[in-house]
Amino acid sequence: MSFIFNTFLYQPLMNILILIYQFVPGQDFGIAIILLTFFIRLLLYPVSAKGVKSQKMLNQVQPEIKKIQKEYKNDKEKQVKLILEVYKKAKISPFSSILPLLIQLPVLIALYRVFWKVQAPEMSQSLYSFVSAPSEINSMFLGIIDLAQKGLVQEINGEQTFLFGSLVIIIGAVIAQFVQMKMISSKQKKSDSQDVAERMQKQMMYFFPFFTFFILLQLPLAIGLYWLFSTVFSIAQQYVILRKDE
Repeated sequence: MSFIFNTFLYQPLMNILILIYQFVPGQDFGIAIILLTFFIRLLLYPVSAKGVKSQKMLNQVQPEIKKIQKEYKNDKEKQVKLILEVYKKAKISPFSSILPLLIQLPVLIALYRVFWKVQAPEMSQSLYSFVSAPSEINSMFLGIIDLAQKGLVQEINGEQTFLFGSLVIIIGAVIAQFVQMKMISSKQKKSDSQDVAERMQKQMMYFFPFFTFFILLQLPLAIGLYWLFSTVFSIAQQYVILRKDE
């Protein structure tokens, strides 16, 4: 597993990042991360498109599923059979909408390792023969935000300094996360007849952004920048997919 992870995720991402970094004007590390994010989103587009369409179809068949659940509430076996028939008829899987998240998890882990090791001396050992190692990696974004830092406060010259740039990136990622989940959530009105799955979906829509905020506080800001622009690109993809589908 370690060999597969290094060969197909960590090493390719490290080399692509270094190549982009060397060709970006001014060698801005933040812009290199944004371009890498765009490249990753393009690779994951087929899976993302399938997940978005499946989520939309799941929302569309909810009234039919609710009707079955109400009509056969005392016959669970019949209820499950009919619900599966609805999914089969609509050609969707109830789990396909979470597939993009499962795929992005190992990518996120690999990127965490890339951003952690990119300034280490042994980084050059992960580069391909045709990729030259830069003399140094400047972790600054636009010359004002150090992407190697984490949290909202940093000690500078013995004093605690608030990192406004970190707040902007992390809050931006949280807002983008909320907008993305709002787009794919069910558009049905609130009612007492909502089932557990719908109520949980609405709770997750608010929980995940807060979860994102506290997670990003513990990680290098480079991960926050990736998370922000990955979510923004995902929102744009969802908009295009849903509009094209309509």
